[in-house]
Amino acid sequence: MARAFWLIKSEPELYPFSQLVAERKTLWEGVRNHEARNNLAAMAKGDLVLFYHSHDSEVVGVARVTATAVPDPTADDPRWVAVEIEALQPFAEPVSLATIKADRAFAKLKLVTHSRLSVLPVEPRQFERLLGLGRTRLRAGGVRSGKAAEAGARG
Repeated sequence: MARAFWLIKSEPELYPFSQLVAERKTLWEGVRNHEARNNLAAMAKGDLVLFYHSHDSEVVGVARVTATAVPDPTADDPRWVAVEIEALQPFAEPVSLATIKADRAFAKLKLVTHSRLSVLPVEPRQFERLLGLGRTRLRAGGVRSGKAAEAGARG
């Protein structure tokens, strides 16, 4: 089965990418939108996830799904789900929403067309284009540690 690509949004003052880097993994919980929940449920182990800071309006890093959907422990209803993600690496240069909107390659990206959606699919070409705009090449072996990761992960 082919790998899928996703984008998740977080408010950087609540959970910045730098915190995911420090923790290495987290359970992505608390999603209460039906379409976003369905996107979480569709995620597979190994799928790659772009990390977007919503108030800064920029893509700042890459994570990977390490465990598929389980009932969200913060919800009373088992239909709400959460997935586990791990930090892979920060973007060398964040990619702003303005840059994304100005690029025709993203005309159909749900970040542009459904701006309030917090978990959304990304086409493979769009994912690669965002990596390029962020001057980021995925490395084998996962996230950098120490000062290099701190410098690259803007919180």
